[in-house]
Amino acid sequence: MAEPATTTATVAHPGTPAEAAHATYLGLDTYGWVAMSMLFVIVIFLWQKVPGAIAAALDKKIDAIRGQLAEAEDLRKEAEALKAEYAGKAAAAEKDAAAMVERARHEADAMLEKARKDADSMIKRRTRMAEEKIAAEQRDAVQQLRAAAADAATRAAAQLIAERVDGQADSALVDAAIKGLGK
Repeated sequence: MAEPATTTATVAHPGTPAEAAHATYLGLDTYGWVAMSMLFVIVIFLWQKVPGAIAAALDKKIDAIRGQLAEAEDLRKEAEALKAEYAGKAAAAEKDAAAMVERARHEADAMLEKARKDADSMIKRRTRMAEEKIAAEQRDAVQQLRAAAADAATRAAAQLIAERVDGQADSALVDAAIKGLGK
């Protein structure tokens, strides 16, 4: 078997002393081997289709992100629709509330007007009742006054008759009354 040739050559790099030589193997120094191994790794990546796998993974991730964006857009549209719906409901509720307030105002005005009419009719009725009561009291007072006057006139007449009429005049009056009955 042939033994690989190893040689040590002194290659001076800038800034290093000439005595420090780099080892070489198969004619390549360490920089060459690093470059060769990088080239080997790149070839293996290409042979195993790693860039395609990376691109496929990225495409898959992009598709997932696009799906999420589409879903977010749908959610945004739904949210806007709900917002518009609730804005409409709020406007309708405000309109209904205004209508209720207006209806309540009209009902309150109607109730106030009815209360006013009822109060006016009650005042008229009570006034009429008071006037009737006053008229009745006046009639009672007039009747009492007439009765008192009649009583006083009767007493006065009785007293005058008692003073002026004696027994003879009394019999003449009774006879005249009896004669007047037959007619």
